[in-house]
Amino acid sequence: MTFATPEWLWTLVAVPAAVAVYVAARRRRTRRSEALAAQGLLITGPGRRQGWRRNLPFTLFAAALALLALAAARPMATVKTPRLTSTVILAMDISNSMGAKDVKPSRIGAAKLAARDFVHDQPSSVKIGVVAFGPSALIVQRPTFDHPAVVQSINDLSLGGATSIASGILTSLDALAGKTLKVNDRALNEDNSKEVNIGYFGGTTIVLISDGENTSPIDPETMARLASSAGVRIQTIGVGTVAGTTVQIGGFRVATALDPRTLENVAKVTNGTYHHVDDRAVVSEVSHTIDLHFTFVNEYIQISAIFAAAAMLLLAVGGLLSVLWFGRVL
Repeated sequence: MTFATPEWLWTLVAVPAAVAVYVAARRRRTRRSEALAAQGLLITGPGRRQGWRRNLPFTLFAAALALLALAAARPMATVKTPRLTSTVILAMDISNSMGAKDVKPSRIGAAKLAARDFVHDQPSSVKIGVVAFGPSALIVQRPTFDHPAVVQSINDLSLGGATSIASGILTSLDALAGKTLKVNDRALNEDNSKEVNIGYFGGTTIVLISDGENTSPIDPETMARLASSAGVRIQTIGVGTVAGTTVQIGGFRVATALDPRTLENVAKVTNGTYHHVDDRAVVSEVSHTIDLHFTFVNEYIQISAIFAAAAMLLLAVGGLLSVLWFGRVL
C-alpha cells in the first residue's frame, strides 16, 4: 500500500497526543477520587466500573483517529474489482486496393474513421488491439485498455501489398492468445480446421475491416472456422463499392471492387454479421454485438473511503458503549 498524499501522515501524531491527554486526565480523576474516598465522600467497591471497560471506548476512539489520519493521506492499493469487460481485435486491411477512392475520402480513410469511431464507442473496460494485414499480417497494437494508444496505432497505418484475409484472422488470434499460434497450413487447406486446437477464447471478437478482395491461396472461411472453434466471433465491415473503381499500383491501373460475399461468409461462419461502412449505424450495431462479461481485474485505486468508514464505525461503537456503561461519551 502507498499514499497519494503522504505528507498528511504527520497527523498521526494526534494519536499519541490524545493518548497522553487521556492518561493524564485519568490520573487526575483517580487522584481526585482517592482524595474524596479518604474523606468518606465517595463510595468505593465492586459497583465501580473498573478494568477493560474503563479504557475500551477511548481505545476505539484512538484507533478511529489513526484511521482518519491514514484516510487523509489517501491510501492507494491494488484491489480486485469486478468489471464488465471484453477483448476486441481490430483487423485492418492495408492492401493497395484500400487506396481506392470509390468511397470518401478513400477506402483506407473510411476504414480508419470507422475504426476510430468504434474505439471511442467502447467503454474503458474493453481491451482493444490492432492487427494490420496485407500479404501478411502484423500486430501493431496488443490488446490494451489504453484507447488513445489504439487510436494512434490506427492513424499510423499505411498501405502496401496484396491481401490475405486469412493471415489477418490468424494474427488476430495470435493477439488474443498472447503468443504465436502454430497452425498446419496443410490441415487448413484440407479443411480440417475443426481438428486444429489453438485454445479457447470465448467472448472475444475480431472486427475485420476490408474490401473483401482476397489474393491468398488460404480460404478466409477456413480460417474463420478455426476462429469459431476457438470461441471467437468475427464481425466484418465492408469498405468500397460493388461497382468498384481503379487504383494505381506500380505504374498500372488495376480494377478493384468490394467483395461483400467473402466478408458475409467469414462473418456467418462465426455467427457474426456483415456491415457496410456507409451505414451510419454500423459502429453502434457492431458495438452492440461485443460480448461484455463480468471478470475481476487488478486496479490500483484509492481506498480512503474504507479507512474513513471503519473510523466512523469505531467512533459509533465506542460512543455507544461509553454511554451505556458510564452515561457519558468518553
